[in-house]
Amino acid sequence: MKLKKILCCVMAALLAACPLWLTACAPSKTALVRVNEVTHSVFYAPLYAAINKGYFADEGLDIELVNGGGADKTMTAVLAGQSDIAFCGPEAAIYVYNEGKEDHCVVFGQVTQCDGSFLVGRSADTEFSWEKLRGRTIIGGRAGGVPNMTLCYILRQKGIVPGTDCTVLDNVQFNLMAGAFEGGTGDYVTLFEPTATVIEQEGKGHIVAAVGSELFGVPYTAFAAKKSYLASNSETVERFLKAVYRGQQFVASASDREVAEAIAPSFPTDSVEVLTEVVRRYRGIRAWKTEPAMSQEAFDLLQDIMEAAGELSARAPYAALVDNSFAAKVTK
Repeated sequence: MKLKKILCCVMAALLAACPLWLTACAPSKTALVRVNEVTHSVFYAPLYAAINKGYFADEGLDIELVNGGGADKTMTAVLAGQSDIAFCGPEAAIYVYNEGKEDHCVVFGQVTQCDGSFLVGRSADTEFSWEKLRGRTIIGGRAGGVPNMTLCYILRQKGIVPGTDCTVLDNVQFNLMAGAFEGGTGDYVTLFEPTATVIEQEGKGHIVAAVGSELFGVPYTAFAAKKSYLASNSETVERFLKAVYRGQQFVASASDREVAEAIAPSFPTDSVEVLTEVVRRYRGIRAWKTEPAMSQEAFDLLQDIMEAAGELSARAPYAALVDNSFAAKVTK
């Protein structure tokens, strides 16, 4: 009886100390993931929703988000080891692969599936047609970037040849396009949201068309990382994409207002009302994928666009540039 009493006291003491012991001895699962985004836009709502709703935290991940200001700069940061994951157009990974780099970047998750820019003109035009761009000057973004190449691809499909029937300026850096337009350059400019809406609200321009509504299925924005990073951080990458997938599912099922409220912390200078309108616009062009895998068809379309722009030295193999194994695991 005395022995039983002693054992009970020992067990009680161990149970009382258990939480402290677990805290001290359990391995930490928190990992820092440095993400370099091509720009900051509501176009990337699934990512911001995942951050703000705590999906990454649930996976034990601490996200450090940096605005690269262009796919070229974003990819450079990843190749230099300043960032872990690039969030930009997959064309950047194709360029790196074609340069012959051994430790090139591989796409492991896609978020958007069409152009996310809106064509902004200097005056309101409720009867806009693409024919009105003949003889006009459009700020289209950096040469070799997906925004510029997609715009030119669409123009050609409509029988308008850039450089002949209209002028597409390709010497303006992505994050400087709005400022150039406000400064008087060009008749039109392609802008992402919420910038396009802000320009319109300030009376400095008017949205006349959604570029993304003209060409669907373009793998416009995706996550990519160096082969070496994917190999040595496979568990982290899987947890990262799991959180992204939850963000995609949330955006697909939530109302425009709910999505706006979820991403609002990422856009502190924009009202929920503005964000709700922007979400509505993006949902209207089916901007967001509901799962992160990239198809061969989408990859081929991207290279068709690059070839038409004269920016592709050789077509890159899908198997070498796209790894859907992580997407397959997180969507089970």
